[in-house]
Amino acid sequence: MKTRIEGTTMPVLELTLDTGEQIIAEGGDVSWLTLGFDIETSTGFGSRGKGGFMSGLKRMVGGGQLFLSQYTAAKPGCFIAFGARFPGTIRELTIDPSDNYMVQSGSFMASTSDVEVSVGLQKKLGVGIFGGAGVVFQKLAGNGSAWVQLAGEIVEYDLKEGESLLIHPGHLALYRAEMNLEFTTIKGVKNKFFGDSLFLAQLHGPGHVWLQSMTPAKLAAAIEPYLPDKSSNNS
Repeated sequence: MKTRIEGTTMPVLELTLDTGEQIIAEGGDVSWLTLGFDIETSTGFGSRGKGGFMSGLKRMVGGGQLFLSQYTAAKPGCFIAFGARFPGTIRELTIDPSDNYMVQSGSFMASTSDVEVSVGLQKKLGVGIFGGAGVVFQKLAGNGSAWVQLAGEIVEYDLKEGESLLIHPGHLALYRAEMNLEFTTIKGVKNKFFGDSLFLAQLHGPGHVWLQSMTPAKLAAAIEPYLPDKSSNNS
């Protein structure tokens, strides 16, 4: 399998497969592909198809879809492409029993067939920029490769044993699954109008963390004034 990532602000992930190689993705995420793929839709892909419907429900809780599509190359040279959903960058992760990851919900793009995507963490933080929905992370486990999309520019830190970092939850894009994550409030700030800005994620080392300069919530807030006002529609 060959990986190519093209573009800068709105990158495209292109995967070229040999005969029999497989890629898993959520339905509707494919941007374009060549002829020569056998396509199957199921709830049980990932980790050798274990879990079935319950695996699909776990993905839904983690912000994903119930059904996944499996693309199998019927001949060499078939390629499939996934376009970015928002400005940012695409990263490839190698998954194995010692390398599991937690990625912010909505960032998963595609994976090889033995990678399992499930809900890893769900925390309700109240109202504010999260709209009461809280923060959700998906866990990537199993064996193989996975591709994730992170928003804006990416800053990485390698935390040592005993080191911790306070992070606005929206900027926490990706971290190693063995790291301990807690949520804390900013001491001395008691104004209820601050909403979710009272809460910070506290991530403890050892482990590696990827932080994103843009949050999907801030992107949505930035473009909201330019969207049509549905309340003024007289139809």
